[in-house]
Amino acid sequence: MKPIKILFFILLIILQSCSKNDETTAPIITDNFQPVATKDIVMYEINPKSFSSSKNFQGITNRLDDIKALGINTIWIMPIYEVGVVNSFGSFYCVKDYKKISSNYGTMTDLKTLVTTAHSKGIAVLFDWVANHTSWDNSWITTNPSWYTHDTNGAIIHPSGTGWNDVADLNFSNVDMRLAMIEAMKYWVTEANIDGYRCDAADFVPYDFWLQANTALNAIPNKNLILLAEGNRADHFTAGFQMNFAWDYLNTEKNVFGASQSSVASIFSTNTNEYNSVPAGKEKLRFTTNHDESFNATPISVYGGNNGALSASVISIFLQGVPLLYCGQEVGVSSNTTYNGTNTINWNLNGDMLTAYKNMLTFYNSSTAARNGSLTTYSNSNVAIFKKSTTSQQVLVISNARSSSQIVSIETTIQGNWTNAITNEAVTLSNSLSLTGFQYLILKK
Repeated sequence: MKPIKILFFILLIILQSCSKNDETTAPIITDNFQPVATKDIVMYEINPKSFSSSKNFQGITNRLDDIKALGINTIWIMPIYEVGVVNSFGSFYCVKDYKKISSNYGTMTDLKTLVTTAHSKGIAVLFDWVANHTSWDNSWITTNPSWYTHDTNGAIIHPSGTGWNDVADLNFSNVDMRLAMIEAMKYWVTEANIDGYRCDAADFVPYDFWLQANTALNAIPNKNLILLAEGNRADHFTAGFQMNFAWDYLNTEKNVFGASQSSVASIFSTNTNEYNSVPAGKEKLRFTTNHDESFNATPISVYGGNNGALSASVISIFLQGVPLLYCGQEVGVSSNTTYNGTNTINWNLNGDMLTAYKNMLTFYNSSTAARNGSLTTYSNSNVAIFKKSTTSQQVLVISNARSSSQIVSIETTIQGNWTNAITNEAVTLSNSLSLTGFQYLILKK
């Protein structure tokens, strides 16, 4: 072959290689949407099986205006991938194919419509990523058995120390498995234009994988991704996550409102302890419930009824961190069977509760002090009292954690004239304040 032909042949191979690479890595960006900054996120978890009667993407798309009106700017959708059958009980988290949508939810076109519509309303869309394990009939098991953890007899095992017998444990010492996993994670960003991931069971997965995966995801051009770890390891933040779960806070708040009636002071000490390991610019995700919690009991039973659930939510939303609501929480779903896959949330329940959540989140979104102000707490065993401050505004939250009436002492520094942030009525605080059971006040000046 003549030199000029050889040179042409080499150049053709290079060009074809570049073209193929561009096809697999170049994102399909259909808009210029970018999520809000981490510190300003208000997140909402969606269980598609209970969210609408159609139980699919269209059912979510149809309610995006309601989600927006609630004050939400980020949705996290529970796993939508094809679910395994072998040893399975139908869990979302038993993934048969990381790159295939379960036919129950619709098509890729339906998903893209959902994402595009959400973006047009200023709402980011997160997928739920299940990195730790797959279903027993995932094709990886037959094609790449070395991608899984084996016992001493050479048999693939379920995740050690768990009762998760419906899933097979992945082997993160296998380089090829890691690359396939990352490629699948990139797929939904580049093909469906989603805005990031809530990563399931993140504490079970090695730090260096998360660092590798998050670095690769953040290298996708034209995307500013939200990366949330479902776990509470401090190294999640250095691995590239902006947020992880506030499990300690949740357990503390349940103890305060529940049978043990722990001191409200424990909420503040837990908040301090959690944030001691959070670098600047990173956040804890705060919530009173999520799908794991509501599988056992809803906020209505955990926190002492509708009013108790609202009181607990006020503290978790305004104290510190990124607030999360679970679908149905805003209308006071009281039965955990609502989320079992056969029932649907009744969106006409408890209109007064829905209004209360809308009001508090409307103010939260409008107030830099409420979201990001410096925190001052005040001591009381039964009532949460704390202030969030910037140079231009102060927000004072007072929330009774007890079903009984309380008379609380008000420190001199917060006595005086305030405005009710919800009603805009004038409020004057003297040296004491009487509260009914679970009553809360959100004040500003």
